[in-house]
Amino acid sequence: MSERVFQEEESNEEDMETQGIEVRIPLLEEQEEMVPDRITFVLVLSAFFAVCGSYVFGNAVSYSSPAESGIMDELGLSLAEYSVFGSILTIGGLLGALCSGKIADLIGRRGAMWVTDVSGIIGWCAIFLSESAWSLDLGRLLLGFGVGLASYVVPVYVAEVTPKNLRGGFVSLCMLVIACGMSMTYIIGSVLNWRILACLGTIPCLLQLVGLFLVPESPRWLGYIETFQQVSEHRIFYIFQRKYAKALTVGLGLMVFQQLGGLNAYGMYMSSILERAGASSTAGSITTAIVKLAANVLAVFLMDKFGRRPLLLVSASGACLAGFLIGLSFLLQDYHQSTDVVSTLTFIGIVEGYRGS
Repeated sequence: MSERVFQEEESNEEDMETQGIEVRIPLLEEQEEMVPDRITFVLVLSAFFAVCGSYVFGNAVSYSSPAESGIMDELGLSLAEYSVFGSILTIGGLLGALCSGKIADLIGRRGAMWVTDVSGIIGWCAIFLSESAWSLDLGRLLLGFGVGLASYVVPVYVAEVTPKNLRGGFVSLCMLVIACGMSMTYIIGSVLNWRILACLGTIPCLLQLVGLFLVPESPRWLGYIETFQQVSEHRIFYIFQRKYAKALTVGLGLMVFQQLGGLNAYGMYMSSILERAGASSTAGSITTAIVKLAANVLAVFLMDKFGRRPLLLVSASGACLAGFLIGLSFLLQDYHQSTDVVSTLTFIGIVEGYRGS
C-alpha cells in the first residue's frame, strides 16, 4: 500500500515538473532554515577549513612554475618530460571533476574533502620523494585528482553552510584563497628548493584533514540523503531540456573558454616564459603574485556592487590583451627585436592576464 502511494506521489511530482510548476521539498527547506542568518564562530570555522582546499588548488596549479629549473636540473628531465609533469595535473583534475558530484553525494561534503586531502598528501609526498619522472607524474596526477574534486565540493560546502544573505561573499572567498595559494607559491618558490616547496604543500591538506573533524556536515546534504534516496537517476537529464539550454551554454562556455584562454599555461610555466623573454623570473613571479592577490581581494568587494557580468567582461578583456601582448612579444623576438621590448611586453602581458583572472 505504501509503495503504491509513493509511486502515485512521484508520478504527480513529475507531472508538476513537466508543467513548469516548482516542486517544494519541505525537508530541504527545513534544513535551509537551520542555517543561521548571521556570521557565527562555527560558520567562520567551517569556511576556514573548507577553503584550505582552495589554497591547495592554487598551490598545485602554480607549483610547476618555480619548481621547473630545479626539477629539470636535479633529475635530468628533458623539456618534453617536464611538460608531461606540468600538464598531467589537468588530466587528474578532469578525472576528479567527473566523479566529484557522485562522491560528494555518496559520502558527504566532508567525506569528499577528506578524499581530496588524502589524494593531495600522497601526491605531494610522491613529488617530494621523486627520483625519476614516473613518480613525479604519479604524484602530480593524484594531486590533480584532489584538485578536481576540491574545485566542486569546496564551494558547494561553503554555499550550503552559509546563510543566503552572506552566501555570495563567502563563496567568493574560494577564488580569493586560490589566488593566495598561487601567489604564496610563486613567492616562496623563488627562494626555496622544489622538494621543500612540495613538502610545504602537505600543510594545508593536513590542516583541512584534521579541521573537518571539528565542523558540521552540510545540512543541505543531510536533507538530500533523507529526501532523495528514492529519486530516480534519470532526472539528471531534466537539465538538458530546451528551457535550460541558455543557462547550460553560458555555464559550460565560460568554463571551456577560460581553459582555452591559456591562463593556466601562464601559471604553470611563468618562470620559463619570463626567462625566455629575457625578463627576471623572480621579480616577475613576485610582482604577478602581488597583482593577482590584490585583484582578487578587490573582486570580492566589487562582485555584489557591479554584478558578475561586468566583471566577467573585464576579465575576458584582460585575458585577450594578455594573450595578444605575449604573442606579440615572441613574434618580435623572432624578428630579433630589442630584448628590453620583448621582456617588457611579456611581463605586462602576464601581469595583465592575472589581473584580469
